[in-house]
Amino acid sequence: MNNGTAHLPVLLDRVLELFAPALTGRDAVLVDTTLGLGGHADALLSAHPSLRLIGLDRDPNALERSRERLARHGERAEFVHAVYDRLPDVLEERGLSHVDGVLMDLGVSSMQLDLAERGFAYSKDAPLDMRMDPTTGRTAADVLNTYAVGDLTRILREYGEERFAHRIAKAVAAEREKQPFDRSERLVELLYDTVPAPSRRTGGHPAKRTFQALRIEVNGELDTLRTAVPSAIDALVPGGRIVVESYQSLEDRIVKRAFAEKASSRTPEGLPVELPGHGPELRLLTRGAEKADEREIEHNARAASVRLRAAERIGADA
Repeated sequence: MNNGTAHLPVLLDRVLELFAPALTGRDAVLVDTTLGLGGHADALLSAHPSLRLIGLDRDPNALERSRERLARHGERAEFVHAVYDRLPDVLEERGLSHVDGVLMDLGVSSMQLDLAERGFAYSKDAPLDMRMDPTTGRTAADVLNTYAVGDLTRILREYGEERFAHRIAKAVAAEREKQPFDRSERLVELLYDTVPAPSRRTGGHPAKRTFQALRIEVNGELDTLRTAVPSAIDALVPGGRIVVESYQSLEDRIVKRAFAEKASSRTPEGLPVELPGHGPELRLLTRGAEKADEREIEHNARAASVRLRAAERIGADA
């Protein structure tokens, strides 16, 4: 990803369109749970002069950058150093029971990819860190150097969907006996040597899946998301909307399942009427997952893998 396309918010027009009915003409509150560089937030605040936006991010560097970008909106923008599964606590601390909108733009941010020292990009030699919050927690090097072969195999297979997970895990274990891993270049070289040549030719960069798996493990991304999506739905007022942008199938699957569960009736089959309090709580606003068109992908490489889903809270008795 080059700097010319690095900081463009993905599917911005569609995000604005989906939120408009919930935010227009009222003193609305929206939580951007993954504020990043504030691109979506800036556009939403500009489109809705009465909007109050609470921006969460686990990365203090991202918060500082977005604080500068959104300064022109004054006190309408608030910045919170938190992972998005803390949404209920963040709202309670502010005396808010519900909000009008929740945005989740998942995955690694453009800024994190661009800063080589963060270790997210396998194309640049850097310390094997990969923490979205660089102030706390274990690093990718810690995972590589301390996990048993079985545990490494599991995360590579589950989080990276890597066919050669066990082979890679054994190679890592053998190599770390000689010297612990600390930089990405050495890991990439091991992966080139370990992944069979036919797979390298047809399956994309041999480091892509391993780096994804390590990043997800380091940051607990999928467990966090499983908790965060239902909490975000519960935080919406009737008529409130949630928009989620995912960038890989594991994330999208969690979002799809959570939306489907809330959009389904809980009345036992065979009953002639809907039981009070057992009706659907969500109305799906997208048919499946929406993708970016070729024009956007041409101008913004990050959009190539996006999967957008959106829903509106309707209340259990609707």
